[in-house]
This record gives sequence, structure tokens and C-alpha cells, in this order.
Amino acid sequence: MTGMADAITAQRTALDMLYRRHVAPGQSYALVDFPDHANVGDSAIWLGETRMLRAVTGRAPDYVSTWADFDEAAFRRACPDGVLFLHGGGNLGDIWVHHQAFREDMLRTIRDRPVVQLPQSIHFRDTARIASFAGVVADHPDFHLYVRDRQSLDIAARHLACAIDLAPDSAFALGPQSRPAPADCDVLMLMRTDDERRAEDRSALADMTGGVILDWLDDDTLPDAADTTTAQAHDLAATARVERGLRLLSRGRRIVTDRLHAHILATLLGIPHVALDNDYGKISAYIACWTRDCDGVRTAASAGEAIAQLCPSA
Repeated sequence: MTGMADAITAQRTALDMLYRRHVAPGQSYALVDFPDHANVGDSAIWLGETRMLRAVTGRAPDYVSTWADFDEAAFRRACPDGVLFLHGGGNLGDIWVHHQAFREDMLRTIRDRPVVQLPQSIHFRDTARIASFAGVVADHPDFHLYVRDRQSLDIAARHLACAIDLAPDSAFALGPQSRPAPADCDVLMLMRTDDERRAEDRSALADMTGGVILDWLDDDTLPDAADTTTAQAHDLAATARVERGLRLLSRGRRIVTDRLHAHILATLLGIPHVALDNDYGKISAYIACWTRDCDGVRTAASAGEAIAQLCPSA
């Protein structure tokens, strides 16, 4: 077993190497597909990405956008020749279709420079749709894809004609975190309520005495972003969302979760936890690749097994 601090250091080192492959001090770049929604995990990724890119280049992104407000003319004016980075996460596939459509549109449209897909998980519920994406990838002259787990690496290697590498999730660039508040419950159960929730009996969680069940999809009031650049406004919003996630997780002395970034942020906080899977195995695939030997990290096949691991007498 290894300590959480060692696992964090190893993944931050791997991320530093990744980003330095594509940008250098002073170099211009763009980062698009800002996650303008309440899901804390995507904001943690964004903050990790911008932290790494600023650390390497010494500058903020020349252009940022969401999937919905990308403006090609504005992008080319702001960033005439820099690398285009696509935000990482778990939306490469056919579950979150607007992000996938945006990714494919970028590959079709931005062909005069490198396009780098930052670490993603890949999942197509309809495997026939892989061929369409594969065609777009094969047609791009300079696309580099990073994936977060070996399951995704296998899919990419079998179907996609581009440079492909395995890399950790960019949220690990945030480094170790301190609890913002003391725990107020023995077990905090942060469980999905969206399309990636696995169909299973959660009664063992609901019936647990002293446990608290919640998700993190509701935004607090976001900070005023007046008199800021778009990049600064995005960072302020992402920071507020991540701080909310850290506060929620810090409520638990121990944690049960089926969200990948609850696992990652709990690791950064040093809180022992048990991870369940989402509906296609994203969490277990990541843990198997990067954090399975980490003290304080366990996996379980069911809600009942998770409770039994953290509370043997329950």
C-alpha cells in the first residue's frame, strides 16, 4: 500500500510531463468546453487544467469558451497559432451528446494547428457510433488523445487513428487539500442522481443510522465576475464549485461514493472512502489504473458491501 500523498505526487508529476509535451513558457494556447454546470468534478478538472497550463506557460489561456458559445473568429483573433486544448472529463462517447458533438465539430473545423484532448474516459452505449467519431479523428492532421484508464485506452487503440496516451485526471494537479470544516457525520454518502447512476438497490445506504446521503449537482450562489476576463470568470465559478464540493465531502469522517471526483477529492483531502461504480465502470477503471494501492481507498461491488467495509458492526 502507498500513502495518499505519494499517489497525489505521482499523478501530478505525470500531468506535468503531459502538459510540457504541448506547450512551453510564453506560448499561446486556448482551452475550450468550460463546464458551465454545477457538477463539481468537471470544475475540479478545469482548475487542474488551468493550473498546469499557467505553471508551464506563465500565462492565462488566450481564448476560452463553453461548448455553446465557441466563436471561431474570436478564437482565431485571440489565438492565431496556439494549441487548442479540449477540456477533459468523462464525456467522450454518446452519454453527454452535446460535449461529443462539440468535440467533433472542433476536429472538423480547427485543422491548422494541434488539437489536444485532455484526459477523458471513453464510453459508447451504442458501439456503432464509434465509427463516426473514428472517421472524424482519422481526418484530422494533428490530434492527440489522452485517456484516463486502460479500458478507454483499449477502445481508443482499437478504433482511433491518432496519437493516444494514458494519463491521470487533471484534478490531481490541485494537490493535497485541507478540510475546510470539521466532520459532522460518520459516513457521508455522495451518490449520483444523473444518467450515469447504476441501477441498484441503495436501501443499505438509506437505512444507515447517522449517515447522510446527497449529491453535488445544485449550485450555491456563484461569485460576482464583474470586471473580469472570461477566463477569470470561469476560474472564479470553477473555484466556487470545487470549494462547495470540498465542504460537502468534509462533512464525512468517511465517505461512500459512486462519483469519480468524489473519490479524487476525498483522496486529496485524505479522507478514507469506499468507491462504488457508475453504470459503465468508470470509477473502478480509474482506481485500477491509478489509486488502487492507496491507503484509505477501497472499492465495493454494492451499497451493502460498501457499508459493511466502513462500518463492520452496522
